[in-house]
Parts: sequence; C-alpha cells; structure tokens
Amino acid sequence: MSDTVSTPEEGELVVVTVKNVKQNGVYVDFDEYPGLEGFIFIGEIASGWVKNIRTFVRDGQRLICKVMRTKKDGSSLELSLKSVSEERRRDRLQEWKNEQRSLQLLKVCGEKVGWSEAERDSIGEELAATFGTLYAGFEEAAMNESSIIDAGFEGDWITEFTEIAIENIIPPFVEIKGSLNLSINIDDGVSVIRDALISAEQYTSEKDEISVMCFYDGAPEYRIVLKAPDFKTAEDLWGEVTASITNAMEENGGQATTYRD
Repeated sequence: MSDTVSTPEEGELVVVTVKNVKQNGVYVDFDEYPGLEGFIFIGEIASGWVKNIRTFVRDGQRLICKVMRTKKDGSSLELSLKSVSEERRRDRLQEWKNEQRSLQLLKVCGEKVGWSEAERDSIGEELAATFGTLYAGFEEAAMNESSIIDAGFEGDWITEFTEIAIENIIPPFVEIKGSLNLSINIDDGVSVIRDALISAEQYTSEKDEISVMCFYDGAPEYRIVLKAPDFKTAEDLWGEVTASITNAMEENGGQATTYRD
C-alpha cells in the first residue's frame, strides 16, 4: 500500500461499509479513507456469544466502528463494533451524513460560480479549517448571513454560498445582530435607556427558544443579538424588539435608531 494513504488513529470512530462477511469476522472498506481496509473479529461484533455474524451485519451495510489496532505495515486496521454505544453511533453517523451533504452543496455552489475542481477543494479546505468542518461553515452561514465575511473570506461566491446554506441547512438557531443608537436629553436619561433595553431582553423565552441580549458599546451605541429557531421568527422578533425600544425611548422624549449588521 502506498505511504500516502492516510489512516485513522487508534480509538477513533470511523464510518465503514461491509465488504465481505466471513465466518470469523467481517472485512470492511473505510468511507473516509479510500483504499484502506478494516477487519472486525467475531468477538468484536457484539457483546456475548455471536452464533451467526449475519444476524448483526450484512454486505453493503454502513457501520460505525472504533479503531482498535493498526497492522505494522499499515495495510489493515482491526476494528470493534460492540465498543460503540448507540448514542455515539448515531452522532457519528449524523456527522458523516452532514459532511456528505455539505460536499454536495459545495459542488452546487462551485458549478454556479464557475469554480474549477481545485478551487472548490481549496475553498472547502479553508472553510473546514476555519469552522471545524465544512458543514459547520454552511451552518454558520445559515444562522448568520455575515458569518463567512466575518471569518475573513472574500469574493462574489459568498452570496451564492450563503443563499445555498439558507435554502438547504436547518440550523439549531438563527442569529441576527445589530446596533442601536440611543439618545435622550433629560436628567435621568440613563434610566430610560436601561429600562428600554431591559424591556427588549424580556422577549427572551426558553420555551420558544428565543434569546435577546443587549450590550453597551460606548454611548450612544449599543449592540443587540437575537437568536431564534428559524429566520421568520428571527425577523419578526427583530421588528418587535426594535419597535419596543424605539417606543420606550420616544415616549420619554428620546430617540432610537437601529441598524442591522
């Protein structure tokens, strides 16, 4: 086997596909490490006595296994199926599925903006390095439209990338950031501003998965960060919260101007 073939580390959870079921174990191919083969001994298939391996695995089945040992020549790895809990199996499989989906979305983006394969791979690697995974990059773009630019990326492709993310990724939450310019010329103006911001933060609701946070950014500027489970809720929340702040200020003779990031 070529020395250039990358291999996982011992203890790593890997995604494999069953290639050949034998009487004493199972040969598998690694989905994320092309050209690498693994073997699961019958004793590592399941806890307890395994009478028939095919009761637990079948040809073509995708499995999540733990890397136990690596052969000295790097030609094969010994794996364990029974060492992976159901929860860890589910999480690792979802992570793999997310990455496969993100690669397809990046390909769509590349076709729309005219990337070469090398350009697409380069951008993908940079996004993965910045956000931890390529999928996390799409997820950040779906949650916050300015996240890719905020991370230091440049280019016309960002608009297309963000639109694809919003259309295809369901994020755990959506975030909207903005600025507030609050001014009032009365003796107790600080209290009016404080009360206006407190009233805004009262929109926070754990039940509805909504969060509103206001921050002092140097008078008369303040920051506001809204989090909601989806874009429609976030947009509606932005309108309600900024209207609440504006009304509270104007009722006391002050002014409020809001800006979206």
